[in-house]
Amino acid sequence: MAVEVGSNAPDFNLPADNSIGGGKNLTFADYAGKSLLLYFYPKDDTSGCTQQANDFRDRLAEFDQYDCAVVGISKDSVKSHDKFSEKYQLNFPLLADTETIICQAYGVWVEKSMYGRKYMGVERSSFLIDGQGKIIALWRKVKVPNHVQQVLETLQQFAAK
Repeated sequence: MAVEVGSNAPDFNLPADNSIGGGKNLTFADYAGKSLLLYFYPKDDTSGCTQQANDFRDRLAEFDQYDCAVVGISKDSVKSHDKFSEKYQLNFPLLADTETIICQAYGVWVEKSMYGRKYMGVERSSFLIDGQGKIIALWRKVKVPNHVQQVLETLQQFAAK
């Protein structure tokens, strides 16, 4: 089944970074009853991914106003997430999907191409999920500039309904 607006969000149970995530596994149930933005990104401490994480960090209080948690997911290890989170003082958890099971469930583990070389990787994507576990908005092939603003505007529209 394809992940699309209106569908149930696939469940997850993944290890979190030690700083914000507490070093334990976080699951979908940990966010029951509140909105959740799951954002998938290619790699810790690379330019686009760092900018995206910093944008979410800097505007997390605005997400809190809508009772919306932010969680980042990549294929990187917990150890990598720990370094990344500490280096940029991130204020939301990062989950390690080292086996790409959740990336595949959300359809973000895709074939990519760089300099003529094809490889599998994470397509930068975000999924806004309501408190009942339904996907209310999604963005694929995300461009980092203004993305956080787009998500916040969507949250605002959803809250106004």
